[in-house]
Amino acid sequence: MAREGGDSDGTLAMPRLDEILRHPEDLDKIAGLKAEYSRKKGAVDSQLREGLRHQLETVQRSINALTEGQRQVTKTRDELQTIDKLCAESQTSVDDFAQIDRLAKVQRNFEAALMMKKGLENFSTDLAEVEELLREDDADLENQPNLLRVHMLISRLRDFRDEAMDQIRKARDPSSEETLADYFQGLDSVIDWFDEHLGTACMNLIPLVQSDNRSMVVRLGVIVMTEEKNDATVRALQEAQKDHQDLAGRFKSMNIGPKTVRGYKEKLLQAIQLYAENQFRETKEEFLGDPENLDKSFKWYFNDLFSVQQGMQALLPKKWKIYKTYTNIYHRMMHDFLIELINDPELPADNLLAILHWSEKYYKKMKKLNWKQSDLQPNILDDREPELIRQWQNIIIKAVEEWMDRITETDRKGLVERIPDSLDTNAEGYFRTKTLPDMWRMLHEQIVASGASSRTDVVEGIIGAMFRVLKSRQTNWQMLLEEECGKYKAVGGDQLEGLQLLQDWLIAVANDQIACIDDNDESGQLGYLSRFKRDFELSVDPKYMASRAIPELDSLRDGYVDLSTFCLTQFVELVFAVDFRTTIPEFFTQKWYGDFAIKRITSTFEDYMTDYAAVLHPSLTDILVEELSDELLVRYLSSVRNKGVKFKRHVDPYTDKFKDDVLTVFAFFQKYPDSFASTIKQKWRLVDWLLRLLEAEKGPALVAVYEDFKKEYWDLQLSWVEAVLRTRDDFERSMISAIKTKAAELSIERGTETLMSRVR
Repeated sequence: MAREGGDSDGTLAMPRLDEILRHPEDLDKIAGLKAEYSRKKGAVDSQLREGLRHQLETVQRSINALTEGQRQVTKTRDELQTIDKLCAESQTSVDDFAQIDRLAKVQRNFEAALMMKKGLENFSTDLAEVEELLREDDADLENQPNLLRVHMLISRLRDFRDEAMDQIRKARDPSSEETLADYFQGLDSVIDWFDEHLGTACMNLIPLVQSDNRSMVVRLGVIVMTEEKNDATVRALQEAQKDHQDLAGRFKSMNIGPKTVRGYKEKLLQAIQLYAENQFRETKEEFLGDPENLDKSFKWYFNDLFSVQQGMQALLPKKWKIYKTYTNIYHRMMHDFLIELINDPELPADNLLAILHWSEKYYKKMKKLNWKQSDLQPNILDDREPELIRQWQNIIIKAVEEWMDRITETDRKGLVERIPDSLDTNAEGYFRTKTLPDMWRMLHEQIVASGASSRTDVVEGIIGAMFRVLKSRQTNWQMLLEEECGKYKAVGGDQLEGLQLLQDWLIAVANDQIACIDDNDESGQLGYLSRFKRDFELSVDPKYMASRAIPELDSLRDGYVDLSTFCLTQFVELVFAVDFRTTIPEFFTQKWYGDFAIKRITSTFEDYMTDYAAVLHPSLTDILVEELSDELLVRYLSSVRNKGVKFKRHVDPYTDKFKDDVLTVFAFFQKYPDSFASTIKQKWRLVDWLLRLLEAEKGPALVAVYEDFKKEYWDLQLSWVEAVLRTRDDFERSMISAIKTKAAELSIERGTETLMSRVR
C-alpha cells in the first residue's frame, strides 16, 4: 500500500487505496488508477536508473585513480631497484673496483679535510665581518642595506657548522664534538641578532609597503624564499633517509648543504599574525570603551589588506599567494576576536549589538577587496546571528528585570522599615514614590537601545517582557501593601507605630498610578504609560501593535486604576480598623442612643481629608470620599450583628436615631457635592430599607418588603436579612421561614454588583 503525503527524500507520494475505493461505484476508478500508478512507477524507475548510472561513474573514476596511483608506486619502486642493482653490478664489472673506491674515498676525505681546515681558519674572520655588517644595519633598521649579504654569509657559516658537527658526530668523538661546539658558540648570538633584524622587517611588512620601501620588501622576500627552498630540501632528505637510509648515503648531493629546518617562512607568518594581534588588542580596548565606533576602530584592518593587494603582491613570490595568505590570517583572527567577545557573558548589550551590525558591514567591505563571503571561512560569527539576536534580546530583558527587582526592593525596604525620607513630592506637592520616575526612565532607555537593533521581532520581544514586569509590579505592590495593612487590621493590631507613614505610602502609591495614566489634553502633557507607548509604537509591526500591544496597554491602564482604588480602600480600612475599633461595636446597642459616634466618625473623616487633601491627586479625592462613605455604610449596616443589639419597636427611639445619624453623615459628605449628589446620597437609602425591615408587620407585609428589597438589590444576602429580623423584639422563626420561602420563589436577574454584596 502506498504511503500518504510526500517523503523528504523525494519519493513520489500515492494515496491509500482504502481511502479511494470506499464505495462500490469507486470500482470504475480502477482503470484510471492503474494508469496513474504505471506512470508514477515509470518515473520512479527512471530516477533509480539515473542515480545508479551516476554512482557507477563515480565508482569507476575512483577505481581508475587508485589504479594510476598503484602504477606510479610500482614504477618508482622498480627504478630504485634498478639503481641499486647497477651499483651492485658495477662493483663486479670493473677490475680493481674496491681499490678505486678506496682511493676515491681517500680523495674525497682529503678534499673535505682541506675544506674543513680552511673553513675553521676563516670562521672567526667571517663571523666578525657579519657582526660588523649587523652593526651597520642597526643604525638603519628601516632599510638594512646589508641584509642580503649578512644572510648569505650567515647561511654559509651555518652550513659549514652543520657539516662539521655532522662529521664529528659520525666519528663518534664526544670530546672533539664538545670542543667544536664551543668553537662555534659565537655563531648562535649572531644568528639571533640577524633573526631579530629579519623579524623587525617582517613585523613591519605593512608599514614598509605603505611607505613604498619596495627594496626592503623584495630583499626580505628573497631571503625567506631561499630559506623556504632549503627547508624543503632538508625535509625531502629527511624523508629519503628515513625510508632509504643506505641509498641516500651514497649520493654526495644528499649529504651537503643545510641539515636542519630553519622555518623562516613559518616565522614570517607568525610575524604577520603578531603584527595583527597588537592591532586587535588596541581595537578591543577602543571597542569596549565605545561600541559605536567599531567601524572606525577597524579601519587599519582593511587598509592593511588593501596595501597587500595593491603593493605587496608584486614584490613577493607569486606562489606564496601573499594576498590570500594575509586575508586568511586576518579573517581567522577577526573570527576569533569576535567569537571571544560574544562568548563573554559580561559583554554589554551595546557591544553585542555593534558586533551583530558589524558582520554585514564586514562582508561588504571585504567584497570591495574582491573577496566573496563564500571565500572567507569560517563565518566570522559561526552563523550564530539568530542565537546572538536572542542573546542580545535577553541581555536587555535581564537588565529590565534586574532594574525592576532593585526598584521593587528599594520600595519594599522603604515601606516595611518605614524609612522617613523614602517618599517624595512632585511639583504640585502630591506624595509620590522616589522610584517611579527612575523606573520609566529605565524603560525608555532600554526601548531606545532595543530600537538600535533595527529588528521589529527583537523590539517586540523586549516590549513583551516590559509588559510582564509592569504587570508584576502592580501585583507586587498590591501584595506588599495588603500584607503591611494586615498587621494593623488583625486582632490585636491596634498599635500606632508607623501607621501614619504607612498611610502616606498608600497615598503616594495611589498618586503614582494616576501619574502613569494622567494624560492632560489641554497642556499636551502625557502620562508615563502614553509616553511608553509613544516610545515603541514606531519600532514594532502595526499588526503587533493592534493585536498585542494595545490590549496590553489597556490592561495596564485598568490595572493602574484598580491599584489606585485598592490603595485608597486599604487607607479607609486602616482608618476604621484603628480609629474606630471601639466605636463600631457600639452601634445599635443601648449606648448608641445617647452617644454621638457618627459625629466622632465624620469629624475624624474631616481631619484626614484636611491632612491629605494637599498631597492627594485631585482626581482621587472623590474616590477617597466615596470609599469612606461606602465603608462607613457597610460597617453601619453590618452592626446589626453587634452583641446586645435589640430593637424595641414601641419603646426605643431608633427611628429618630437612624435619621439623626444619616443627617450627620450627609452634613459631612455634602462638602463634596459631586460625589454626594451622584452616588453617596443614593447609597445611604439602604438605611431606609433597614428601617423598613424593622418596622414592617409580621406576615405578608414583611415578605413584601423583602421582595421589593431583593428586586432592587439582587445581591442582598439572606443571612443579613435574618440577622436584622433577629434584632426585632417580636422576632419569631416563622418570619425567617416566610422570607426563605419567598427567596426560593423569586427569580432575580443578576446585574452590576451593589454595596449589599459586602453586607453579610
